[in-house]
Amino acid sequence: MFRLDAEKTVSFCDGIRRRDFLHAGSLGFLGLSLPDLFAMQAQGAVNTEKDMNCIFLMLLGGPSQVDTWDMKPNAPAEIRGPYKPIKTNVPGIEISEIFPRMAEHADKYSLVRGAYHTAAAVHDTGHQMMQTGKLFQAGQEHPHVGCVLSKLRGPRGDAPPHVLLPRPIGNTGGNLPHGQTAGFLGKQFDPFVLNSDPSTPNFKVPDMLPPEYISAMRIDRRRKLRDMVDASVKEFEVSADARLLDDNFHQAYTLMSSAKMREAFDLSKESDAVKDRYGRNKFGLSCLLARRMIERGVRFVTINQFETVFNEITWDIHGSAPFSPIACYRNEVGPMFDNAYASLLEDLHQRGLLQNTLVVATGEFGRTPKINPAGGRDHWPQCWTMLFAGGGTKGGQIVGASDEIGAYPKDRPVTPGEVAATMMRSLQIDLETELPGLQGRPIRVVDHGVNPISELF
Repeated sequence: MFRLDAEKTVSFCDGIRRRDFLHAGSLGFLGLSLPDLFAMQAQGAVNTEKDMNCIFLMLLGGPSQVDTWDMKPNAPAEIRGPYKPIKTNVPGIEISEIFPRMAEHADKYSLVRGAYHTAAAVHDTGHQMMQTGKLFQAGQEHPHVGCVLSKLRGPRGDAPPHVLLPRPIGNTGGNLPHGQTAGFLGKQFDPFVLNSDPSTPNFKVPDMLPPEYISAMRIDRRRKLRDMVDASVKEFEVSADARLLDDNFHQAYTLMSSAKMREAFDLSKESDAVKDRYGRNKFGLSCLLARRMIERGVRFVTINQFETVFNEITWDIHGSAPFSPIACYRNEVGPMFDNAYASLLEDLHQRGLLQNTLVVATGEFGRTPKINPAGGRDHWPQCWTMLFAGGGTKGGQIVGASDEIGAYPKDRPVTPGEVAATMMRSLQIDLETELPGLQGRPIRVVDHGVNPISELF
């Protein structure tokens, strides 16, 4: 991934202390390996008003369907849980009381209540399928939908096509890929990763510095550092990345020091009232950053709500440590999502961006309908609810239904492949498109016979 903010700092001999620029995509980022990107830019493949965007909210841990958006108030107590349904601004649609602000905007989103998958009930496989549409097999990693968009559309001007906030998914127990890279497309189409917490005091992205701060001497020293790497690694010298360094180094640096993108990350431009409305936490302010990025030309933003399920409060409510109790939905996780999601839809709508910005929110699976002995719910990929808003989709409706206890789809089941196809359709990507896979074998962006969720359009 192209990391905009690496974990460790480095000190150069001229005294400059910067996040590791080499680590911003590693050596591949210095060369950038983006001939397609800059070729498209040179040929004028830039934003038009009809271009579509996407904000993908990965709700790490897997929200419980019966405690959030598919409540079963008439089921036995061990099924219905501790929360009550509330009415929304759309007659006939009810959601959990933990989402009072969402209830005021139900006309802007649709609930897909029959999502399911048949793979193992582990976080990692769910992450793979919900972000790529496919389960990884035989060592082949499929690309994230945002990375497919990067490959096919390239950037708008100097805005990276796909940004991931605030950090990549970390350990969730399976030791498997999470589906947040470009996979077989190659690292040049990986997302740009902030890798920083926007809720920290004086948040900034160090590598987004104005060009005037970078003297000619410092630029020269960076080039010398690059030459040292070239000289020490013979294999790298003959690689495609190395051949691209001289042509693309300046353009890569220009991309990183873009005034427009510096402004996108500058939360000081937003009022305290706006930050409070989104929520002064990693997820809330990441959603605010996403809105600012979409406004400035980023095509796709992925936001991880949480990065692990261990020893922190998340949607993963097994009920006992190191996981979360079901009460966290009322006290922490629910309000965090409610404020950020409602504010994001409000802002996109008011700024005229919602129609051409698809907002998808999903976990990697649902939770067991029956509460377990620890007072929580366990993994359940057999049924859960997703949220779709904007991007040409209809709001104010329910697509599909689960059975009387939220255990299985009763009507209109939806697979991860259909979710990916829906996103592709919204982004105006031809579903027949083939991508160059491993050993040059063409791979379709979605499998044959898989269609978008037609009811959403």
